[in-house]
Amino acid sequence: MRFDNNRLVVRCCYLAMFIQAMVINLTPLLFIPLKEELALTFEQVGRLILINFLTQMVVDLLCCGLADRVSTKLLTVIANVLSGIGLWVFVVAPAWFASPYDGLVLGTVVFSIGCGLLEVLISPIINAVPSERKAGDMALLHAFYPIGKVVVILITGVALQVFGVRHWRWIMLAWSVVPIFNTLGFLLVRLPPLVVAGARRQTLRELIRIPAYLAAVAALFLAGAAEVTLAQWTSAYAEKGLGCSKAVADLVGFGLFGAGMIAGRLWFGFKGEVTSLYRLMTCGALGTAAMYAVISLTPWPAPALAACAVAGFCVSLLWPGVVSLAAARFPLAGASMFALLAATGDAGAGLAPWGVGVIADHATGLASWWTTLTGARPTAEQLGLRAGLLAAIVFPLTMAALLTWMRAHNARQDAAAKP
Repeated sequence: MRFDNNRLVVRCCYLAMFIQAMVINLTPLLFIPLKEELALTFEQVGRLILINFLTQMVVDLLCCGLADRVSTKLLTVIANVLSGIGLWVFVVAPAWFASPYDGLVLGTVVFSIGCGLLEVLISPIINAVPSERKAGDMALLHAFYPIGKVVVILITGVALQVFGVRHWRWIMLAWSVVPIFNTLGFLLVRLPPLVVAGARRQTLRELIRIPAYLAAVAALFLAGAAEVTLAQWTSAYAEKGLGCSKAVADLVGFGLFGAGMIAGRLWFGFKGEVTSLYRLMTCGALGTAAMYAVISLTPWPAPALAACAVAGFCVSLLWPGVVSLAAARFPLAGASMFALLAATGDAGAGLAPWGVGVIADHATGLASWWTTLTGARPTAEQLGLRAGLLAAIVFPLTMAALLTWMRAHNARQDAAAKP
């Protein structure tokens, strides 16, 4: 059978996106076991997500100056290797420190460096593979993030139930095989050039002077905040906020959100390019805001869990949509453009979930207000998590307003450019 380099490149990129989902979403599945085993607070487990995404953000910013100057292939190999090693460190390092939490932080930093590199590199690689459906290809690539999320949720959730939460370390070690396997894949392929040969690359210094690009940067911050806040806290909220069992919280609450994201991104990847991306994303942002309200305010588990699935569908296009819009508008920008976008997306993805944890630890004074509103008498944990998620509604609402501005601004710029 003839070797198809481009097809293998695409498959390696798909698996790299799966790996990002895997290493990022393993920790939230262990929020409650880690909290109880190591006597941590909600803020501390939420801080692991902050550290994860802030580390990725730092890597993204460093790549703004390096990604177009260093071998893309070398960076992808390093990224996969660090993703696997980070999981090993997360497992064994707590035993090496007087404070086990410090070991968790070290492991998080290592695999987050790998994730940061993958995030910078995979989107421009896919964008460089010859295709007539760039936006659809980008959506399909990003579909493998929620696919990875759901697969990791299902397998890890079942493993925790079968083997017990005390064996979470062995489960994480088993997952580390995946990035090592993908390392071999990237060693075998020939990656396409990220900018057309002979064309003048648009520099990041030029881009940051363009209002349309700065708006895209801000939009990705909001997209990361809107998506990852729900993704990282759904399991803990379903368990402690709604009173679901650990199995239901992981396999139903967290899983439904991921399934909704898969449906949205696959639909757009195969069918959605006939519809205005701006219109779809604005509707998605408003729908996400509505689902935040339902999830945080309803006292009944069934509608809250159903809202998780709808929220996953609504939020699914926000992150890849911004990347696609930027790639289409600035085709001569190299990996540095994607690096800054990734950095701001990671900033939103890290700060917002951490903020939910902070609010959850300090919202107990609202108990009387909640009882008056709903008639229910929640525990401090339930009330805190509800308050944190409700506060996060600001992110999708702000993004809807920004997308409306971007659409109008870019239309005016295009009209002015016509002869």
